Amino acid sequence: MIAGVLGLLAVAALVALVTGLKRPSSVRPAARFVVRQGGPLALRLPVALVAAGFLGLLVPQELVAGSLGEETGLRGILLASLVGCFLPGGPTVTFPLALVFWNAGAGAPQMVALLTAWSVFAFHRLMAFELPIMGWRFVAIRLISSAALPTLAGIAAGAATALSGITIGR
Repeated sequence: MIAGVLGLLAVAALVALVTGLKRPSSVRPAARFVVRQGGPLALRLPVALVAAGFLGLLVPQELVAGSLGEETGLRGILLASLVGCFLPGGPTVTFPLALVFWNAGAGAPQMVALLTAWSVFAFHRLMAFELPIMGWRFVAIRLISSAALPTLAGIAAGAATALSGITIGR
């Protein structure tokens, strides 16, 4: 996780350097934008991770491992797809919750299905934005056309890890 953050920071620094060399006048507005967008996230994410740490102590690991563990196969992928549809909130809520499931013994294919379902079918987004703005016909077509995505993503993740021999550690 630290390597990913450091990699993103390195890419951001490189982009800032190139931008500063090509258009120095754009660096200050870009920095203000970063502070305006990143400030709230920098405050929320640590709190969400600490809350997820405490929540992880309350979640029964046997239940998660037995329902969403690697050995649950397609049944676990289907259940994870369903659970992912109803995870509340944005990424600062969802990813700490996903971390709780992961640390409690959920399998990698099941986690891929869960996060894919959340990103494609988040019920709260569907009800608050998509349905009122796009209408029920559009929502129905989108849901029908993308219904298999979380399950297929979980199956593909399981096949990729099995065929590559790569193990995903905790």
